[in-house]
Amino acid sequence: MAAPTPEREPVISVRGATAALGARPVLRGVDLTVRRGEVVALLGANGSGKSTAVRSVIGQVPLTGGTIELFGTDRKRFRDWARVGYVPQRTTAASGVPATIREVVSSGRLSRRRFGWLTKADKAAVERAIDLVGLADRAKDSVSALSGGQHQRVLIARALASEPELLIMDEPMAGVDLASQEILASTLREQVAGGTSVLLVLHELGPLEPLIDRAVVLRDGCVVHDGPPPEALGQHALPGHDHVHPHAAGEPLRTGLLT
Repeated sequence: MAAPTPEREPVISVRGATAALGARPVLRGVDLTVRRGEVVALLGANGSGKSTAVRSVIGQVPLTGGTIELFGTDRKRFRDWARVGYVPQRTTAASGVPATIREVVSSGRLSRRRFGWLTKADKAAVERAIDLVGLADRAKDSVSALSGGQHQRVLIARALASEPELLIMDEPMAGVDLASQEILASTLREQVAGGTSVLLVLHELGPLEPLIDRAVVLRDGCVVHDGPPPEALGQHALPGHDHVHPHAAGEPLRTGLLT
């Protein structure tokens, strides 16, 4: 059997992953693969394990069982984090510390610099990332003056500044206005065209739908679907949706994967 071609080799390989938060099991034997150049959406209800799954991939949540590899290396031994850009869920760009957009985005370049000094190439990468998210005219502004959507764009620019081969984004569209959603979709489209591999945690595909190669749906910490993304939007489109809704008091609330 021929070896897999380099461009389709896995950049993320999760096998049999189990994890718990406190005493509560959150991941129950999750398998997840993202291949080079692929865009994978991780879908599911609140509490289904989506964020825990991506946080386990970047090492923030320890596994209780199973394995994770990044670029073919066991995650525990993986050190080349400049190859990975991570956009966390619902956080602020400056965490209360006064900083400009350029300063926050520049911090994303430090993973490539042992002593923290930015070269001309680093600074050029920072400016490109800021321009990509449509904030070039505000690079000197304080992040404290930004809207929620603009904050999210700064966080994405920070991740892009390291010019990652793999981009992991946890709910990048949450609380983001429509104009910013379109800018984020355009930014991601450019990254994908350049060969970046992407893992996205989403509630709905929304404006990112045309970019998605594959959807992985979690429910109660288990994978219930791994294949083509649903054609329609919203919770009813997802595999495994119960399509049973309460019509009287006392009936159980069963509204599927996304509620």
